[in-house]
This record gives sequence, C-alpha cells and structure tokens, in this order.
Amino acid sequence: MKPTLVVMAAGVGSRYGGLKQIDPVGPAGEIILDYSVYDAVRAGFGKVVFIIRRDIEQDFKSIIGSHFAGRINVEYVYQELADLPAGFKVPAERTKPWGTGHAVLCCKNAVREPFGVVNADDLYGAESYKILAAYLSKLAPADNTYAMVGFKISNTLSDYGHVTRGICELDGQNMLKTVVERFKIEKAAGDDARYQDEKEQWVPLRGDAIASMNMWGFTPTLFKFLEQKFPLFLKGAQNKPKAEFLMPSVVDELIKERQITLKVLDTPEKWLGITYKEDKPEVVRKVGELVKSKIYPSPLWK
Repeated sequence: MKPTLVVMAAGVGSRYGGLKQIDPVGPAGEIILDYSVYDAVRAGFGKVVFIIRRDIEQDFKSIIGSHFAGRINVEYVYQELADLPAGFKVPAERTKPWGTGHAVLCCKNAVREPFGVVNADDLYGAESYKILAAYLSKLAPADNTYAMVGFKISNTLSDYGHVTRGICELDGQNMLKTVVERFKIEKAAGDDARYQDEKEQWVPLRGDAIASMNMWGFTPTLFKFLEQKFPLFLKGAQNKPKAEFLMPSVVDELIKERQITLKVLDTPEKWLGITYKEDKPEVVRKVGELVKSKIYPSPLWK
C-alpha cells in the first residue's frame, strides 16, 4: 500500500497575494510545490491530496494542479470556515482559518491509508520524503503509531527575521515526548538560536534542538482524534477570534494522554522556505545548486 501525501495549501492565495504571485524558485520557473510533489513521487507516495479553499479552486487547479496530471493521482478537499461540527457557527469576528488540525480533518473522506502531511510553501528535501515514505509504508491503517520528520533548528532559520517553530523533546528512542510552539526564534552565536518566552525574556536554544516543520506521518486513526478534539477547541476559542487548532498541540495532547506514540525521524536536509521576501534569493541559489548537483533535472517536469 503506497502512502498518500496531504498538502496544506488553503493559505496559498492569501499568503502570497494571489496564486499568480507565487514566486518561481527554479531555473525553469518551478515553484516550491513542484519540487515537493516531485520528491514525493520519487519517494513512493501514490497520491496527493491538496487542501485548498473554494475561492482559489479554479486558479489552483489550472496554475498549479495541472503540473501533476498524469504523474501522480491527485484529489482536492476544501477547508472552509463554516465547515464545523453540529451546534457550532462561525463567530462574526472570525476571519482567520481554523488551523492545521482543522485542515487535516477536512481530509477524513479522502484518505484511507497511512499519509504524510506537509505545508505547500516549504521545501523539505528529497531525503526527507524518502525517510517518511519508508516509515509510512510499514504501517497499517489502524495503527496509532505516528511519525514526524524532525529538523535541526539551525537548519530552519532565516537570516532576515524571527520564525515560529514547534520545539520538540525526545526520549532515548527518538520518540516524541512533547512539542511546544515557540515564537520569535532567531539565530544566535554559532549554530545556536534563541526565542522569546511569554515574559519577553530570551531563552537559548541549542542548534541541534529538533524542530517540527509540519512534516508529519499519520494513519487514518488520526481523524477520530481530531473529531473528538476539534469541538473542545471550539468551545475554548469562543472569545478568541485568532485561536488556531494546530497539529503540534493536538499531537502533544495525544502523547500525554497515551493515545498515540510518535517516532521522530531524523533528516540531514536543510529546510528551505520564503518567510521573508529577502529569503528568496537564497532559496533560488540553493535550488540552483541542487539542479547543478543533479538532485533535480531542469526543467523539472519533462
């Protein structure tokens, strides 16, 4: 059974100011998502499920989704603010999406096999996809043993500003103990980093601390957990118009409740993404190096 790749792309239009403004990073005009799907195909994923919004459906399918026709099976699911459990409605002041946990929950009718989850605008590297696919291919759909590809924090930072990352604590067997979202993480001396806590005090982080970059491995058992926890989140978020139902928080709760176990898979890859506009030249340069090293062909889709 080949695993499926779920790509969270509902924020693509708003994040980049419209689909037509998605910046090319490859020498033949490729975008980050082209390389991600290419890596997934090579790694052995059998299907891609894109989570998008209804209002970007036509543009997404024609501008982006058309790249993958005939190369891998593609399905679409839709994340909408009004897609809520019975008894709940969208607060009048709510404009922000419900978060990554809600996005994945939207896939419950499209995924029947072990699956990976990634962000549409992050380049995780070919080895990361191979590592995740190999792990997922050994799981049964009913397993409660999940996975996360863990990146060294030093491999995920921007030179141009702070970032938000899920900082992980592991046990001696590389099983995840906790994952906590940390904000305003930036480079410090050498390969190390630091972040600001709730009191705006700087806290040091070792450069080899493991960060979650939303590259997860799950089985369909996750959906029942999400269905249980999303209403609880909604009850607690009634007066919090910007609150988000996030996968790291869900995973952290499930581990503490002993409902799941989660293996952290080490990757040697350096994460690439455009958090700030100043990041783009570096991403373009790194992709160019990967092309020169024959990691990727150019053009990518021949």
